Amino acid sequence: MERWREAEGKTLHDPLFHLCAPHAFHRPSDGYHEVPTRDEAERSIWVPGPIIVGAGPSGLAVAACLEAKGVPSMILERSNCIASLWQLKTYDRLRLHLPKRFCQLPLAPFPACFPTYPTKQQFVAYLEAYARRFHIRPCFNQTVVSAEYDGRVKLWRVRAVRAGNDKAAEYVSRWLVVATGENAEAAVPDIDGMSIFKGPIIHTSSYKSGDEFQGKRVLVIGCGNSGMEVCLDLCSHSVAQSRAPPFPMRHFATKVWSHHHDRGTVHILPREMLGRSTFGLCMWLLKWLPMRTVDHILLLVSRVMLGDTQRYGLRRPRLGPLELKSLSGKTPVLDVGALAKIKSGDIKVCPAVKRLTGHGAEFVDGRSEDFDAIILATGYKSNVASWLKEREFFSDKDGFPRKVFPDSWKGEQGLYAVGFTRQGLMGASVDAKRIAHDIKQCWMAEPKQRMLPSQT
Repeated sequence: MERWREAEGKTLHDPLFHLCAPHAFHRPSDGYHEVPTRDEAERSIWVPGPIIVGAGPSGLAVAACLEAKGVPSMILERSNCIASLWQLKTYDRLRLHLPKRFCQLPLAPFPACFPTYPTKQQFVAYLEAYARRFHIRPCFNQTVVSAEYDGRVKLWRVRAVRAGNDKAAEYVSRWLVVATGENAEAAVPDIDGMSIFKGPIIHTSSYKSGDEFQGKRVLVIGCGNSGMEVCLDLCSHSVAQSRAPPFPMRHFATKVWSHHHDRGTVHILPREMLGRSTFGLCMWLLKWLPMRTVDHILLLVSRVMLGDTQRYGLRRPRLGPLELKSLSGKTPVLDVGALAKIKSGDIKVCPAVKRLTGHGAEFVDGRSEDFDAIILATGYKSNVASWLKEREFFSDKDGFPRKVFPDSWKGEQGLYAVGFTRQGLMGASVDAKRIAHDIKQCWMAEPKQRMLPSQT
């Protein structure tokens, strides 16, 4: 108690006290602690280490790297579990698209018994074991509604609302790590006629399997990896007609339409080529050859292995797959079986949707078709611009850092970003290590920020 009183007396002359009082303290190793405040209607919580927003793989990676360096942190997560995108918003058949060695988080490889491409359930189990190993206990059901840098005291003020409670809590820290990533919110396009379509329209974040669509005519909008796999899953569940048009320009269906648009292009590559994973081969080739040369090699081998995809209505972009990925973030499709269904006629290509009707869709070539349900495989987007009150480092247009990888991890005044590299989990791991190292340097140089009353 004497140590508490001594520290409490010091805070009376500390500007942080006037900012944060009434205050509470948090130590990750002890879990989340709420200390009674003078005003129960509102409280302010001082966090000695960085605040991490988001308990997905990126947020966990940063917390683990900080833990390894002896720096405490607090994770605020709006859901009730870690990796909520993986646990709550992915379809059952999902597997990692890349070999596990390219998807492991820092300091902990995947178990040797896991297959090369772990299942969704295996990946979640890996993340849960990862959190336990590094004593990571996020504060769940905490939705961050605003985060703003207070220049008067040089601290970040993060306001969060707990699920089922309209009272906001303010968390105060020297550092803020934005780990909500590229896939925070479902990207739902505004298609003319959506309000009049009689059947269900769902995003892939709500799709689990084709069981509920058996015997129905389904239109799948989107031709990325998710769109392709949903089409394959629908076919495997004996859906009457599996139709998968990539939004906004290219569509897959059981009947072929030939109308095309320049934006309706997609690179389809085999998941493995020349006895190696396609991604691993790319990484190896890029050590020795320019990107465009590697693109030419990829397209040549793909043509030999897959044939001319344009014959099936799948026109490739003008830019090669790696160059397109580096410039726009558009990921090539790694085929896991959908192309065989396209070749067999179970899935075919149709033109873009012009508008939806009460019972189907009208395409840009004037043709119409009836459908029982529509699945939007249109991806996700960042939500940072909706809550972070900062526009120098993050763009308010797309919620991504204005700088590109490898310079997109650090902003000003203790602001960091992880999971926005468009380089997958491997890019997030690289940035997590950089962030932890940088914060550790500040942590060692600013002992005053770490002075806390003893909880006795």
